[in-house]
Amino acid sequence: MNDNVDNESPALAPPSNPDLRWYVVHAYSGMEKAVERNITERINRAGMQSKFGRILVPSEEVVDVKNGQKRTLERRLFPGYVLVEMVMDDDTWHLVKHTSKVTGFVGGAKNRPAPISQREVDEIVNQMQQGTEKPRHKVEFLAGELVRVKEGPFTDFNGTVEEVNYEKSKLRVSVMIFGRATPVELGFAEVEKT
Repeated sequence: MNDNVDNESPALAPPSNPDLRWYVVHAYSGMEKAVERNITERINRAGMQSKFGRILVPSEEVVDVKNGQKRTLERRLFPGYVLVEMVMDDDTWHLVKHTSKVTGFVGGAKNRPAPISQREVDEIVNQMQQGTEKPRHKVEFLAGELVRVKEGPFTDFNGTVEEVNYEKSKLRVSVMIFGRATPVELGFAEVEKT
């Protein structure tokens, strides 16, 4: 039923209806994809396709390393929020507001939400595309940051991050051993932020 929807790229083409604007919908956290599906089903059942455009769950790809295995995961950019492109009137407001797992709209008056600008939407889409082209690590470390070792011979030692190697998912951490700062190479999974 999704006519002309390009699932490969979130790049946004101009809307077919010039009155469409982007609104931010607040959803139960972790239920963003369900809200996207629920709204789409309600639009189709009500026959209101002409009053709605795209529904976007802003997310990016991140790399997670677990047990030495690299996995690419999807992380929500704005947990609990869904962007809906729509013509705002009483019928469309009611349809979205009374969708399962939706708590309401963000911004504007109680029953007359304010749209967000196209520039803001473009920035979000740009961020999503960058995350797809070059996924970031799920946990990012910074030089000078304090970490605690949670595995291996230095378990429960605290140290300072000296160098981060995202290619190998390794850190060089300066750990205090017998009163001396000693550089130790550790995997991302062996440490946690303090």
